[in-house]
Amino acid sequence: MVVRFLAFLGLMLGLALPAQAQVSSSDQDAIRDVIQSQVDAFRRDDGDAAFGFASPSIRGMFGSSDVFMDMVRQGYQPVYRPRVFEFREIVTLHGMVTQKVHVIGPDGRPVTAFYPMTQQPDGSWRIEGCYLQAPEDHQA
Repeated sequence: MVVRFLAFLGLMLGLALPAQAQVSSSDQDAIRDVIQSQVDAFRRDDGDAAFGFASPSIRGMFGSSDVFMDMVRQGYQPVYRPRVFEFREIVTLHGMVTQKVHVIGPDGRPVTAFYPMTQQPDGSWRIEGCYLQAPEDHQA
């Protein structure tokens, strides 16, 4: 059920036309710090730390860092063990501030990772999900 939800969310994000988000430079830095910190936690296999950067709704959906990490290992290898992880623009998709990231996974294939973000009442940012999209094939 969770996998279907994530696939549906990914499909919906993929169909949306992104618009440049109006986010302050300090919020942009905070968003990128949260995402980078989660990826660093993945690299250390620190599930508790990685899970802590997820939004309350994501934490509620998975219930524990062990379940969350199992999902990441199985379905999100590019962000779990990236060779390249480069931040791109922050856009708005479906009304959500979303960080785009160019990623090359352990298999050498490039993907774009979309990280919808949610701002907490205290002003901090948390990750509301992640959608991986393969680049479009361009033919001459």
